[in-house]
Amino acid sequence: MKPIIGLTCQYDSTINRGVNRINCEYISAVLEAGGMPLVIPNLQNTDDIEMYLNVIDGIIFTGGEDVSAHYFGEEPVKEITEVSRDRDMTEMALFEKAYEKGIPIFGICRGMQLINIALGGNMYQDIYTQVPGVHGHSCEISLQEGYHSINIARNSIVYEIFVKERLLVNSLHHQALKNLGKDLKITAKALDGIVEAIESTNEKFVLGLQFHPETMAMKYKEFVKPFKYFIDRCKI
Repeated sequence: MKPIIGLTCQYDSTINRGVNRINCEYISAVLEAGGMPLVIPNLQNTDDIEMYLNVIDGIIFTGGEDVSAHYFGEEPVKEITEVSRDRDMTEMALFEKAYEKGIPIFGICRGMQLINIALGGNMYQDIYTQVPGVHGHSCEISLQEGYHSINIARNSIVYEIFVKERLLVNSLHHQALKNLGKDLKITAKALDGIVEAIESTNEKFVLGLQFHPETMAMKYKEFVKPFKYFIDRCKI
């Protein structure tokens, strides 16, 4: 049996309707890595979350909108223009319950940021106005290509995956981790010091990547490896 991997999705709302959506690259990467994707919608009744957690073997928190700054005790700066209360409420409840149950967790971009916030950390709401000397992190031309380098700690899951201390990755974000949440450690940074990977320091499997391996995997199969590593852990 293939492990069933839950995937969170974005919530786009208009005057007449709301749309749950997910980029196809996430689904393709999970399938190629040997998992069976199950998209988890943004739920009005978070009690229904338990039903999904009883089915899945692991969960991927995907990229997208900014997490509301209210979750780490701040008011939004003017650069915050995209938030979703429905998504935030669903994913915070999902993370809390999945973490408590010991379900393997993988966060990508926003997903890594949500992990940090859920465990009590906070964020630079906008790196371009709040981090002196920051480099570029918002390349929208092609997420299939590398944009900047990251340095990877040798004693880390990310090093086990790529077996490299330096890796060229894509980048599409304007926020970054500031203070770490409980039981987390930094395992990769960009050359300007922006956090690019985190993992758990306790017995739970938690991995976060700031870049988007699912889109680079469309062209470079090396980036299927994080999904394969995660899905193999979901089999345990």
